[in-house]
Amino acid sequence: MVVLCLLPFVLLALVLTSAVAVPAWLVLGALALCFAVMLFVSREPPGTGVGPHASVEVVQEGRGSERGVPEDLILRTVDVIYPLAQYRLEDHYVIEGTLLMEPDAAFAELGRRFEGSALTPLLQETGEGRPRLVLAPAAALPSPVQRRGWAWLNLVLLLATLATTTWAGAAHRGVDLLAEPGRLAEGLPYALALLLILGAHELGHYVTARRHGIAVSLPYFIPIPFALGTFGAFIKMKSLAADRRQMFDVAVAGPLAGLVIAIPALLIGLQDSTVVTGPAAPGMMMGGADVGSSVLFAVLAKAALGGAVLEGHRLVLHPVAFAGGLGLLVTALNLIPVGQLDGGHLVHALLGHRMARVVGLAALGALVVLGLFVWSGLLVWALLIVLVAGTTDVPPLNDVSRVGPGRVALGAVAFAVLLLILLPVPHALYDAFGIHSPYL
Repeated sequence: MVVLCLLPFVLLALVLTSAVAVPAWLVLGALALCFAVMLFVSREPPGTGVGPHASVEVVQEGRGSERGVPEDLILRTVDVIYPLAQYRLEDHYVIEGTLLMEPDAAFAELGRRFEGSALTPLLQETGEGRPRLVLAPAAALPSPVQRRGWAWLNLVLLLATLATTTWAGAAHRGVDLLAEPGRLAEGLPYALALLLILGAHELGHYVTARRHGIAVSLPYFIPIPFALGTFGAFIKMKSLAADRRQMFDVAVAGPLAGLVIAIPALLIGLQDSTVVTGPAAPGMMMGGADVGSSVLFAVLAKAALGGAVLEGHRLVLHPVAFAGGLGLLVTALNLIPVGQLDGGHLVHALLGHRMARVVGLAALGALVVLGLFVWSGLLVWALLIVLVAGTTDVPPLNDVSRVGPGRVALGAVAFAVLLLILLPVPHALYDAFGIHSPYL
């Protein structure tokens, strides 16, 4: 899969370095073919997709088997799920069929029947959408690691990230702290604002997971001694979500909590930002920003600066505003519906495992297209997403129950925020937003 994901980049490199003119339709067609092959390879074959195991030992149709699922397990579950097919995937017992009660009630009943057993019941869906009961050895599932004492590693990483982001914040203002250590305070506004945004995002996940009884680690911050000063933060899920509702709640809490800090930080920092008339603003890494680069950013800039935006459509951001803008970007990147990103968990909770894989591959394709024609940096993010977040995530114990209309509406809002952050303002609508573009 990684090789297939790299093919579009190889194709692009060949086109850019070739002396022969290649028609645009041929390039786009080849890219479409790459993603079609990715979709075909990553599809979930019927009867697979349980844990890491892929080799089917025995497949038996009907209600009994000497070498498939033991008869006593069939009898313990037959009034919960009527077996139409049953087989083993190494040490997992799998029963496909028809649920005889509501999914929540079925999962609760199965939990009671196997409580204290060496087997843990999971409810999943096959590639055709048929319910599937998986009886997995408890030892094969994630379990919380009991740790005593102070989480010293989390604290060390937090302090290191505070140091590297302070260094980066000072560097963005043209201050070399090695030569002028007395100007340390100039890097703190950026560092503290960014750490508050990242910390709120991860604590949103943490608090919600703990509220649902999911074992989870404290946030791990990732310091880097250059560029933005950090690669962000993450938490480790030590146990599985019980159902899609818990998966949804944990996933959506992070981006929403991050936005609660990022938007006010951006609005406050914009008050002290500078409007530049013309193309003289610095690049993004030095706090330069195009007001029309994002629909949400344009709306917030207009709310904070009002008519001042009419003087020009580029800004030199105050460090707090720069951190707020990064917070919006981090939120958007996390909401991309791929793999183990927050957006990947959300689309899985809303649409199910199989459709989440399809949506994820389509999102990767959209990233590549936007990277080719809008912002080349998205090509790097597409590659990082494939290598780090993958194209699929870990399902909850009960992957059959639906999330309900309230969460569906909140999920729609979350993905609307993704579009508002990533999509630029069309030049034809600059006047409607009250933005003057010196390039038009």
